[in-house]
Amino acid sequence: MAEGSRIPGFYKLSLAARRQLVAERAGLALGDLEHALEAGGLDTATADKVVENVLGIYGLPFGVALNVRVNGVDRLVPMVVEEPSVIAAASNAARMVRHSGGFRAEVVESLMIGQVQITDVEHPSAAVARLEAAAPRLLELATRAVPNLVARGGGPRAIDVRDLGQRCIVLHVLVDCRDAMGANLVNSIAEALGPLTAEIAGGTLGLRILSNLCDRRRVHVTCRVHARELVSTPRASRARGAEERNLDIDSLEVVDAIVLASRFAELDPYRATTHNKGIMNGIDAVVLATGNDFRAVEAGAHAYAARSGRYSPLAVWRRDGEDLVGELELPLALGIVGGTLRVHPTARLALQILALESADELAMIAASVGLASNLSALRALATEGIQRGHMSLHARSVASAAGALGDEVELVAARIAGIGSITVEDARRALGEVRAGDA
Repeated sequence: MAEGSRIPGFYKLSLAARRQLVAERAGLALGDLEHALEAGGLDTATADKVVENVLGIYGLPFGVALNVRVNGVDRLVPMVVEEPSVIAAASNAARMVRHSGGFRAEVVESLMIGQVQITDVEHPSAAVARLEAAAPRLLELATRAVPNLVARGGGPRAIDVRDLGQRCIVLHVLVDCRDAMGANLVNSIAEALGPLTAEIAGGTLGLRILSNLCDRRRVHVTCRVHARELVSTPRASRARGAEERNLDIDSLEVVDAIVLASRFAELDPYRATTHNKGIMNGIDAVVLATGNDFRAVEAGAHAYAARSGRYSPLAVWRRDGEDLVGELELPLALGIVGGTLRVHPTARLALQILALESADELAMIAASVGLASNLSALRALATEGIQRGHMSLHARSVASAAGALGDEVELVAARIAGIGSITVEDARRALGEVRAGDA
């Protein structure tokens, strides 16, 4: 990236100025960026070929998270989301993490799972043993099913067989899908293995399909936040002076409050669900922007959160001296080739902005944004409460719904946020006052 992902005052710029700046930083032609973002980047004729019974296009805001640094590399991160404050919150948390070097991420494994189900197996333990012995033969057959993937350096890697009870066994084939999400590839392999698997097992062939619990394709992210960053604004951080001692005391209280909030999620699945929703706010928005399957990602994440038999938080936070340390691990299968990317110019644009070289990089960035989103939510809960910042941003949407135009939106939003009553009725009243004042 030309000048990094730190752009102070970005939200204050006009839409045209933001586009110009992102195009420059990402090394894109401004015209290409504008064309891909116009009307959501998808025309009705193309949409009619993507899904069924098309009537038109449903648009969502396409924004960009700032300040994100993953493994020492700055990224402008495209996000598609309808909820106010998500992009701002992720950007703000990424700024805090940035002062300690940014996020550290790794892909623990990168294998997708294809399942072949066999039922009515008379002697399951013997069938499992036969299938395990036939693993080389099965892998050879699986390899022949995806020659193009093998040519790109991917392909089937291992066979795993389990006895599920009730005369049912399942064969897992583990596949390296390289830069594809891999659903179609894995399904093709599972279909190819089905008949031989049933023959060897001596049972009836059942389902052949991938699993979205891709726990062999996991991402692990950590970050460290200096305590003072949790309470300081960029302006305050430049002017501590005599107030520094009190600031440090308050900041350590915030660290401890965030750790307690994390502990709450570890103790209570009701809290863990909302805790994880905050993580997925960030991840899903990146997944959507890049044309990936957010339903598959959600299903895998929540199944992984319940892998112990009790639903648990995907991210945890601990205090280390005067620093806050966060850690997140989850399954995350994303692709930078195939699927929606073939037809959706805005998804391709998102990948260009990210300047990726692999699907693993995309997974690490998405997970980092998820951890940033979680940090921002916990910090808000531990300090001013979640509603204050969220509702002040939501006020802009309400102002627009009330009929505010142009500069009126910010003026009306400020008024209704100031009185703490963010309703369309109050926004219309404020709009009338603004227009009366202008008159």
